[in-house]
Amino acid sequence: MTSSQVQGSRPTDALTFRTIDLRGRELGAAGLRRVVPRAAPADAADAEAKVQQIIDDVRRRGFAALSEMAERFDGVTQRHPRVPAAALAEALAGLAPDVRAALEESIDRVRRVATAQRPADADVELADGAVVGQKWLPMGRVGLYVPGGLAVYPSSVVMSVVPAQVAGVGSIALASPPQKSFNGRPHPTILAAAALLGIEEVYAIGGAQAIAAFAYGISAGDDGAAGLDPVDVITGPGNIFVATAKRLVRGVVGIDSEAGPTEIAILADAGANPVLVAADLISQAEHDPQAGAVLVTASPELALAVEGELQVQGAATRHRDRVAQALSGRQSGVVLVDSLEQGIAVCDAYAAEHLEIMTEDAPAVAARISNAGAIFVGEYSPVSLGDYCAGSNHVLPTGGTAAFSSGLNVTTFLRAVQVINYGKAALAQVAEHIGALSAAENLPAHADAVRARFGQTVTAGSGTLR
Repeated sequence: MTSSQVQGSRPTDALTFRTIDLRGRELGAAGLRRVVPRAAPADAADAEAKVQQIIDDVRRRGFAALSEMAERFDGVTQRHPRVPAAALAEALAGLAPDVRAALEESIDRVRRVATAQRPADADVELADGAVVGQKWLPMGRVGLYVPGGLAVYPSSVVMSVVPAQVAGVGSIALASPPQKSFNGRPHPTILAAAALLGIEEVYAIGGAQAIAAFAYGISAGDDGAAGLDPVDVITGPGNIFVATAKRLVRGVVGIDSEAGPTEIAILADAGANPVLVAADLISQAEHDPQAGAVLVTASPELALAVEGELQVQGAATRHRDRVAQALSGRQSGVVLVDSLEQGIAVCDAYAAEHLEIMTEDAPAVAARISNAGAIFVGEYSPVSLGDYCAGSNHVLPTGGTAAFSSGLNVTTFLRAVQVINYGKAALAQVAEHIGALSAAENLPAHADAVRARFGQTVTAGSGTLR
């Protein structure tokens, strides 16, 4: 944005929040997807090559590869990545009372929402003796990844574990990066959250190597060290390497979504409070230098005011360098539009992980949004609420994948199994239809399998009973 576009002058250049001006431009969905702020594609391609090497190494050498990677990436010496039960109990005993109370409140709210999300089994009687049912069965074993590094995420333990427990998963394993400051174990608050939820199988493994270990499992060592059984589903957020690893193992296991570096988009009109808009953009930018923060508005005056607030608030926040890097990156910026209508189209093209609606009649505008991981309605529903205590889940699709995938929820850990139960008379009612369709598809043995139940044969190629 320049002073020729908006009355006023740019604040001090402590950070550069770029502008994409779409006013006067008519772009379809494909065109909008090309111009919205995103990280450079080259970053993803580079990550994929590195991640594939890590996955191959873990599959080939198991715990030996994990130990070398723990030393290389995390600076810790590791004999075995499993966290002892005593360390989990110690972490829980040392948990600050206010943090424990906050975690317990979050657990309660997420559990209540997850319980309501659990779909019911269903039976449909189509005719006398013709019943088709669907039952929901939990996954046998799941691997939950909790990121570390620049921040500590006990909240992600809650968001991942609670829906799995509500689904009835029998075996839950959790991995989080080893920390040099804590004797090569995950941060004690993460361990405490796991213990609070009754999780006993916790591993000090980070990054793409944790995803590989969950997907392929690791055999028991010759020294008697316990192995790590492979899982059916892997969930959890992480950096670009974690998200890439999940993409590469999809098909070997199920995944929730590609939850990479966090992102926030805010659709705001001229009446929005620039102080709150800037605060919310910064709240997500502090996660990671690669975090995306996007403002979509038809008000150049609001955009300029928000940029000024970003300079002021960004300079005062604890992680100012990280925030400045995230807000100055190509994945962040202002998108200026002609109208609210165009703004909604931009938001659907961007398909944000988190989308805040700060407009007049925000609920009505929110109802018109199709693509988002989670939608936060009005100025008293900030993303921070969803991160901790809304009751919603904060493990959400990023990078535009919210256009076709969902955030973590109880159904992530369930499988829908259909049960077909027909009697003889019920099958007879549709036998002729099966014969007609099998003939149309040139698969006559399908019809023969039905006719055999009635002592009938078929004239070759005729598709008629005899």
